[in-house]
Amino acid sequence: MVKSINTAVELTVNATWYRGMPSYGQVMVGDRSFEFYNERNVGDYVQIPWNEITYVVADIHFGGRYIPRFEIRTKNSGNFIFNTRDPKKTLRAIREHVPADRLRKSLTLMQKLRRNFSKH
Repeated sequence: MVKSINTAVELTVNATWYRGMPSYGQVMVGDRSFEFYNERNVGDYVQIPWNEITYVVADIHFGGRYIPRFEIRTKNSGNFIFNTRDPKKTLRAIREHVPADRLRKSLTLMQKLRRNFSKH
């Protein structure tokens, strides 16, 4: 069994971790880290301390009414893509630990197309 880094848990919600094949489990937002634990496979987990996170990028649609996924970018470990049952509540809990200048909205489809065509 994996031992949690957190001493106090602020939010626990069902989630999906996308990494090739989706992994279903629970996300815990605590006082020291963001953690994901798989429901079935105990060895399938990730623990991201707050000081390791560089950016949190959320994919936002319809003016914030729909958030299909968010990505946590870290200094050394790479990028992690998650989806939770209640993404707004999860991002609000993350906002308590990650400074506001490190929370970003992802580019829309039109912004990506405009950026690609303006380079040529």
